[in-house]
Amino acid sequence: MNFAGLFQQRLEALHQEGRYRVFADLKRRRGSFPVADHFAANGSHEVTVWCSNDYLGMGQHPAVLTAMHQAIDAVGAGSGGTRNISGTTHYHVELESELADLHGKEAALLFTSAYIANDATLSTLLKLVPGTVVFSDEKNHASMIEGIRHGQCEKHIFRHNDVADLEEKLKKFPQGTPKIIAFESVYSMDGHIAPTAAICDLAEKYGALTYLDEVHAVGMYGPRGGGIAERDGVMDRVDIINGTLAKGFGVMGGYIAGSRDLCDAIRSFASAFIFTTSLAPAIVAGALASVRHLKTNAFERVRHQERVRTLKALLKAKRLPVMDNPSHIVPVMVGCPVHCKAVTDALLHQYGIYVQPINYPTVSKGTERMRLTPSPVHSDEQMANLIRALEELWAACPVSNGTYVRLAAE
Repeated sequence: MNFAGLFQQRLEALHQEGRYRVFADLKRRRGSFPVADHFAANGSHEVTVWCSNDYLGMGQHPAVLTAMHQAIDAVGAGSGGTRNISGTTHYHVELESELADLHGKEAALLFTSAYIANDATLSTLLKLVPGTVVFSDEKNHASMIEGIRHGQCEKHIFRHNDVADLEEKLKKFPQGTPKIIAFESVYSMDGHIAPTAAICDLAEKYGALTYLDEVHAVGMYGPRGGGIAERDGVMDRVDIINGTLAKGFGVMGGYIAGSRDLCDAIRSFASAFIFTTSLAPAIVAGALASVRHLKTNAFERVRHQERVRTLKALLKAKRLPVMDNPSHIVPVMVGCPVHCKAVTDALLHQYGIYVQPINYPTVSKGTERMRLTPSPVHSDEQMANLIRALEELWAACPVSNGTYVRLAAE
């Protein structure tokens, strides 16, 4: 078997389709975010980052950096093992307590990433409760899809954010059938927000457990950064919440929050939790400082929402194809992987603006886009530079397929 040849064929197919992924070699500058250095074959140059998931800039916050330095000085670098074997430090215990409090739950459980948290929790939960039927939003994240698949259960996919379609599927099963409704609060590529209260209504009506992925909402929404469920006043009606420490909180890691018995069951039975070295104490300390800060300080959230509104208004004013939505995600539609890569390459090399092209399988084919993520520290000047660059590129490279063009005049 010519494995090398097969690998080359598959990679060449990606190149031909225009969706081969190239990693940008970046070095962020402490205190200067969103400015970073981009390294290429011909040297490095300064860029403004417009696609970071460090939504609030907490990865640069003095309280977070101080906590991480102090943790390294106090306990060293690594955790020393899995959570069961010497890897549960006091930082882990404190952070889980803070996260449980953030979401108004009895307990929380830390994972190395929210992807692992979703996969491990859903798959383990489904194996612990045989016969469970899962109802999953069609735009759920890959980690939720994998967790459901690994759970080897019966599943039904309902139309995106469509509560009528969800109810049609729920009512086909007896009340006593164990059911889980799995959905997200903020969908990261389109920026849609789920009708959380309405889904909770259906869960209560049909006896279903609710599993809510708040990855793109924690730290960002609600009086204390508890997410959309907190903002909408339904946190107590959601059974299991999945969150991340790598986006709004600016560090690394994932978690679930729920009942004490639920978290204990996942802790006790999930292989992906049991057999994984725990997060480094410095990372946990930084996340702990970030969670505590955002619980009591709304400045970053308020400033962030203003920056989002401003950027969306500027894009609309220039009739650039920004996809309208109620969240902080700012997608700009291109509709072709080749054009998307060409635009983002031009932004990077000609304008010093870094935006990663978003292609299949992250989004459906034909909906390739740029995903802009303004932060509280993006300035008016940086926004003006971005808009000017996009205007020039759209004027220079119009396409007649109805996507990579200016918005029609209203």
